[in-house]
Amino acid sequence: MGGKKRRPRRSFTPEFKSEIVELCRGGDSSVGQVAKDFDLTETAVRQWVVQAEREAGTRSDGLTTDER
Repeated sequence: MGGKKRRPRRSFTPEFKSEIVELCRGGDSSVGQVAKDFDLTETAVRQWVVQAEREAGTRSDGLTTDER
């Protein structure tokens, strides 16, 4: 089973996540490119974008941070 090694779980500040979401929303770079540029997983960045949309009220599926 010679897959990739898992790297240690990292944590990021809300401010950092917000900056990443803004870069994605800016339209200059795709989610994939932003993830690559900052050595993040595309899945994590997409989740941050979705959660930011929930927080802003532009997405109704799922719970906001306060509702959790």
